[in-house]
Amino acid sequence: MNAIEVVGLGKSFADQWVVRDLTLSIRRGEIFAFLGPNGSGKTTTMRMLSGLLTPDAGHGFCVGHDLVRERQALRERIGYVSQHFSLYEDLTVRENLDFVLRIHGKARRVREKSMDRFGLRLLADQLAGKLSGGWKQRLALACALVHRPDVLLLDEPTSGIDPEARRFFWRVIQEEASTGCTVMISTHYLDEVQQYCDRLAYLMHGRMLIIGTVHEVIETSGLAAVQILRAGFEVARKAEHQPGVEHVAQTTSGVLLTGPDLKSLQACAARIAPALPAEAVAPRLEEVFLHLARSDGRNAA
Repeated sequence: MNAIEVVGLGKSFADQWVVRDLTLSIRRGEIFAFLGPNGSGKTTTMRMLSGLLTPDAGHGFCVGHDLVRERQALRERIGYVSQHFSLYEDLTVRENLDFVLRIHGKARRVREKSMDRFGLRLLADQLAGKLSGGWKQRLALACALVHRPDVLLLDEPTSGIDPEARRFFWRVIQEEASTGCTVMISTHYLDEVQQYCDRLAYLMHGRMLIIGTVHEVIETSGLAAVQILRAGFEVARKAEHQPGVEHVAQTTSGVLLTGPDLKSLQACAARIAPALPAEAVAPRLEEVFLHLARSDGRNAA
């Protein structure tokens, strides 16, 4: 049985659809990335899955509970970390944990294990509002997991925190997934997606444009890429308006050309940098998403 199963899910505000016809299945224990520009519907979808918002169209189940009829039961099975810190800033770390434990009817001894796991013991008496961004996010994650949820929804949890904190977050996420917890995470960090996530979905204007593993998404995009080795800025500038070239990027290896036809890219490389070696490589997710956004814009026009 899938942990999340929705069909035709939709939500509107002021007669404007922000999520439209979303159909999605996520397996138990899967780490699933939700990608897309700001305003694409990621947060709204997560709030529907957590029971905080009622869908206006479609239907679905999260951990076996109906998203509309069983919202209270659903909340007991969900852990949710919102994009912005939403705990009580005028309560201490310990008091925030105790508050969440009382909501879920859990014993206070659970708090001690949680503080040890998240390194919060030395900060137990500090006001949450005085914590740094990284420690606020640790506390938020600790509170989301303190009742051992079956699904963990994370809305850009690693945004604006340092690399050490990001690594800690992902270690915890992987630990939870290994026990069968399903994790849905929205992020703008593509390296996180490629390194840690089983599958991803890309949203644009409230619609899902593509879903699959990183390899499947790149393959489905129909894009090709050519790397011109040791090429510099002058080559990149020449490539910008060449036929068949959709995206140009300066990399540490040279200049990366991306477009829908490999032969056109190879011809371009030979034309603008005949003395430099060029090789076909896999397109990057960044260019795939830019391509999807551009294609969706043309279709909407």
